[in-house]
Amino acid sequence: MTDNAPKTVVIRYVEAARDGMSAVIRDSFAADATWEYPGDLPLSGTHQGIDAIVNEFLGGAAALMTPGTNVVIELTNVVAEGDQVVAEWTSRATARNGGAYHNRNAGIFIVRDGKIVSVREYTDTQHAAQVLFPVDQPRN
Repeated sequence: MTDNAPKTVVIRYVEAARDGMSAVIRDSFAADATWEYPGDLPLSGTHQGIDAIVNEFLGGAAALMTPGTNVVIELTNVVAEGDQVVAEWTSRATARNGGAYHNRNAGIFIVRDGKIVSVREYTDTQHAAQVLFPVDQPRN
């Protein structure tokens, strides 16, 4: 498998997210990439472009966690066919409000020319809402 093979690109991205390697994270995406996040949470919707994905979506999610701590990401499965890669991972962290965040995620990644061009993520948005956006806290 080459360094730009779709499966390698996605694994490298997930490992960079796990390890907090912001330069590798940014470099993983095409300039006009999109990331779709389900539900009706403040993070939900389609995020377009590297800055929107990295700064607003991923950065916005990180800002919901206890400052100074990392989200523990474990890649649990990767299946690739052509330019499509399906990855499963778990995310664990402590939310700013002290809640235990432990979610299972799946993403369908499309990779072209060594860059991620789109992601459709699936996750338990009810758990995310309960832990990250409890009803007694104002939503942005």
